[in-house]
Amino acid sequence: MMELKIELLLWIVLKMRTFNLDDLHIFRSVVEEGGVIKAAALLNRVPSNITTRIKKLEERLDVQLFQRQGRGIVLTEAGQILHQHSERILHMADDIERDICGLGARGNLKIGSLESAAGVRLPKILAQFNAEYSEISLELKTGSTDFLLERLKTFDIEAAFVSEPCDLGSLNSIKVFEEELVLISSTQVKAITEPQDLKGVTIVAFVHGCSYRRCLIEWLAEAKVSPKRFLDLSSYHAIVACVAAGAGIAIMPRSILEHVVIGDVVKQHTLPNHIKKNNTYLVWNGNTSPQLRALISLIPNTN
Repeated sequence: MMELKIELLLWIVLKMRTFNLDDLHIFRSVVEEGGVIKAAALLNRVPSNITTRIKKLEERLDVQLFQRQGRGIVLTEAGQILHQHSERILHMADDIERDICGLGARGNLKIGSLESAAGVRLPKILAQFNAEYSEISLELKTGSTDFLLERLKTFDIEAAFVSEPCDLGSLNSIKVFEEELVLISSTQVKAITEPQDLKGVTIVAFVHGCSYRRCLIEWLAEAKVSPKRFLDLSSYHAIVACVAAGAGIAIMPRSILEHVVIGDVVKQHTLPNHIKKNNTYLVWNGNTSPQLRALISLIPNTN
C-alpha cells in the first residue's frame, strides 16, 4: 500500500509541471468549501467554469481527484495527496511574490494554540500583532498538542503553540513560554504529595492528546499508580468547576488559575520539579513566511 502511495505521489509531481497555480487555487477552494457551487461563489466565478477547470486539471494529471458520495463529493486518494500539498505550494508562491515585489508582511496567517496559551499568554501579543500588522488576517485554532501537530502535518495551519512532552519530528521549533503545572482538588482534599495519594481518584482532564494530561499519567506510571477513571471535558472553566465540586483532581498551568478562572475555589498542590516545569514551543514546517516572522518578532525572548 505504501509503495502504491509513493508511486502515485511521484506521478502527480511529474504531472504538476503542466498546470498553473490558479488551477491549484480552484482545486483547494472546492475542497475547503465542500463543493463547486460554494467555491464558485467564493471565487466569483460561475459553477460551470469551476467544473471545467477541475476536469481539465484531472485530464492533465491523468487522475480522478473527486468522486461523488450521495449528494456531495469526496476526495480520491490522488485528491487527498494533492490537497495535502496545495496549501504549502500556494503559501510558498505567496512568499516568493512578496519577496520579489517587496510587499512585506500581508495576507493570511493560520496558527494553532493550546487553550491555556491562547487564554493567558497570547492576548497581548495578538493585540499588538493586530495593531502593527493590520494587513495580515490572523486565524487562530485551539486544541490539544496532538491535535495541533496533526493540523501542521496537513498544512491546515502554518504554526502552533504546543507543550511538552511531544514528538516534534522534523518541525522547526523555538521555546516561547515556561509554565508551572499544579494539581488542583476541592478544598476538602488533604495535601497531595506523591502519586500514591491519587490511587483510585478520578482525573478530570482534556481528552487524549493533551500534553498536560500526559505529564500526569507519566508521573503516576512511575509509581505504578492507576487512577479510578478519567472525566473528559473540553474547557478549563468546566474542569475547575467540576474539581471544585469534588468530581476529582486535575492538572493545569498555574497561570490559568491566576488569570482566567478564580483560583481560590480549589486547592493547589505542588508537583515535583521534573513534572511541574513545562515548556511551550512555537513549531512550524519549513521556512518561516513573512507573516510568521512578524508574529515571532512580537514574542518576548525570541529576538
